[in-house]
Amino acid sequence: MKILLLAGDGIGPEIMVEAEKVLAALALPVTLDRALVGGTAYEATGHPLPPETLAKAKAADAILFGAVGDPRFDNVERHLRPEQAILGLRAELGLFANLRPAKLFAGLEGSSALRPEVASAIDLLIVRELNGDVYFGEKGTRTTASGEREGYDIMSYSESEVRRIAHVAFRAAQGRAKRLCSVDKANVLETSQLWRDVVIEVAADYPDVALTHMYVDNAAMQLVRNPGQFDVVVTGNLFGDILSDQASMCVGSIGLLASASLSEGKQGLYEPIHGSAPDIAGRGVANPLAMILSLAMLLRHSGHDEASAARIEAAVAKVLADGCRGADLGGNMGTAALGDAVVSALNG
Repeated sequence: MKILLLAGDGIGPEIMVEAEKVLAALALPVTLDRALVGGTAYEATGHPLPPETLAKAKAADAILFGAVGDPRFDNVERHLRPEQAILGLRAELGLFANLRPAKLFAGLEGSSALRPEVASAIDLLIVRELNGDVYFGEKGTRTTASGEREGYDIMSYSESEVRRIAHVAFRAAQGRAKRLCSVDKANVLETSQLWRDVVIEVAADYPDVALTHMYVDNAAMQLVRNPGQFDVVVTGNLFGDILSDQASMCVGSIGLLASASLSEGKQGLYEPIHGSAPDIAGRGVANPLAMILSLAMLLRHSGHDEASAARIEAAVAKVLADGCRGADLGGNMGTAALGDAVVSALNG
C-alpha cells in the first residue's frame, strides 16, 4: 500500500512523527511518500496545494494528513489560504464521506465536560457529507440596492449526493447497533427537506436499520443531554462540522478524535480533527493520539487490515487507562512521550 504523508502546518509535523513511529512498530509492507501542503507549501511554492502534491495524492492508496492553517497567511486571497488545501483535496479526490467516531475511553470519565455517568455511554459515529453544502456552493459579496455590502453562501444538495452519503451511513449502521439518526433542519430549509425525503427512500434498502430524524438544534442539545442514544448520525457538511467538534469535547479532548474522508473506492484521507494549533506548535506538548488513531482508521478502511487497526486502538486505550495524559487532559506528558507509550503498548 502506498501512503502519502502530508504533515502540513503547526503541530502537524510533530504528531506525524509519532504516527510514523507506530507504523514502523507494526512493520507492515507499506511504501511512504511525503509532500508539502498548506502554509508550508504556500511559502515554498506560492500555492497551498501544489501540482506535485496533488499528483502524489492521486497516485496514493491513502493519505495521512496532519493539519493546515497558519495565521501568517490570514490576509492572502482566500483561494490561496492554507485551509484551501484540504478543500481542494476533498474535491479533486472525490472524498465525499467523512467518518468521525467518538467514544469515551475508559479512565477519561472525569475529563469530559459531561457528568461521568452520561459521558461513559458515548460510542457514536458521525457520517458527514463532505463535498456539498455551503462549503462548496456559490459564494461571494455584493452590494444591495440600498448600497449595503452583503455576503452570501448558497446551501444546496442534489438527490444523488444525498443518496450516496445515505448508503454509506446505513452500511455503517449495519456494522454497529443498526440505529441511524439523520440530522437536518427540514422545518426551515428546502435543502434539508430534500435530504430527509431521500434518506427515507434509501432506508427501504436497509430494513434491518432503525431510522430516526432529528433537527440539528435538538441534536446539539441531545449530544450533551443523552449522547448514549446515538449510534450512527448522518448529516450534511455544515451541521456535521459543528456536531463532530461538539462530540469531541464530550469525550474529554479534541486531541482524541480521528477522522476518515473516503471516496467511492478504497482511497481515503485520514486526519485528526483538531487543526494546526499554532499556539502550541513547536513546544512538544501536542497530543498525538488522534493522529495515531487516524492511522488506525487508514489501515482499516484503505488497507483492509482490521487486525493492525485494532492493535493500535487497543494500545491507545491501554495508554489512557494507565493514566498517561498530555496537557490537554491535565497531564504533563509531551508529544514524543505519548507516542513512545503507544509503541511500548503495541510491543507489550
